[in-house]
Amino acid sequence: MEGDRGRSVYEGVGVRPVINASGFQLTMLGGQILSPRVTAAMEQANAHFVDMKALLRCAGEAVAGLVGAEAAYVTTGCCSAMALSAAACMAGTDPSLAAQLPDTRGMPDEILIQATQRYKYERCVTVSGARLVEVGDASGVSAAQLEAAISERTAAILAVASRPAGSLPLEEVLAIAKRRGVPIILDAAGQVYPPERLQQFPAMGVDITTHSAKYFGGPNSTGFLCGRRDLVEAAAYHGFISFEYGPPFTIGRPMKLDRQEIVALVEALREWLTMDHRARFAAYAERAERLRRCLDDIPGVAAALDGDPVTGVRVTLDEAAIGAPLAEIVRELHEGEPSVWLHYDDAAYVRAQPGGTMRFSVMTLVEGDEERLAARLREVVTR
Repeated sequence: MEGDRGRSVYEGVGVRPVINASGFQLTMLGGQILSPRVTAAMEQANAHFVDMKALLRCAGEAVAGLVGAEAAYVTTGCCSAMALSAAACMAGTDPSLAAQLPDTRGMPDEILIQATQRYKYERCVTVSGARLVEVGDASGVSAAQLEAAISERTAAILAVASRPAGSLPLEEVLAIAKRRGVPIILDAAGQVYPPERLQQFPAMGVDITTHSAKYFGGPNSTGFLCGRRDLVEAAAYHGFISFEYGPPFTIGRPMKLDRQEIVALVEALREWLTMDHRARFAAYAERAERLRRCLDDIPGVAAALDGDPVTGVRVTLDEAAIGAPLAEIVRELHEGEPSVWLHYDDAAYVRAQPGGTMRFSVMTLVEGDEERLAARLREVVTR
């Protein structure tokens, strides 16, 4: 069976497969399970060599057409897209400035970020040598504060599409940026559903939007940036293939892609934009119901379908009856065999849950995981 073959491959290098019940916290667990269509595209691409410069150009044109942007460029994930975008905003296609990075002397190198949007992935833009300048404070930021922070040193404004509390609406940030002639780099890594979300930001006139392909079924190692043609072309100028044709020898050389990955991203995006998502969620609901039934008669455990639409099962534990707190149950699930991952940071997960509840996402379960997960939970709580 395919599942057994996959298990033996991992065991052959000394690691064990795990049950991913965490949902889309995928980086720590190796990305998506690629669909047969995407896997087939990668296998076909593997049969031939190709001019990578031409492939990147054509793949970018295909992605741009799918999301309604002027241009697009395939990258090694969203972080790479953000780093190359920052380089494009600072140095453009000036060969001397491109070769100089991450030394930013003589060029605008400040990227503004709202204090309410500070987050760990902001680090991605600083790889290029850019310096982040915080605007406002933890209570929020006003439009006047953001506009006043723009100077001749400002290369771009970094925005987060999820819009944390206290942040200015993207439309307002965009209006300020347009008025002052400053580009916006928008981190929209997981903003892929509904599928129209992928077209929303280019339609709004966002200068550069960055996405991660793992959220729409592509390889974990891929992503793309899209938006204004001049900025996308500048980002590509700093990319890995331009390094090979250099000088200038740009900072993007470590961000190399395989031809198979590039083809897989395009195919995954096509599949995502044309699939029946109602059927996808219906399949999740069926899987969640199977899992709920498997959990139904475990002592001290009450399971209910969770989400609208259903994407998981919420489990309430009677900690007194079981004789162990939630944190201990989560730890044993994580460390046992099979290892069940609820979240990439179990301590944070446990702190965030009310009472004795935990959630199993079914979106990343593979065939047979429902039974294995339930058996493992039964073993832990009945011990």
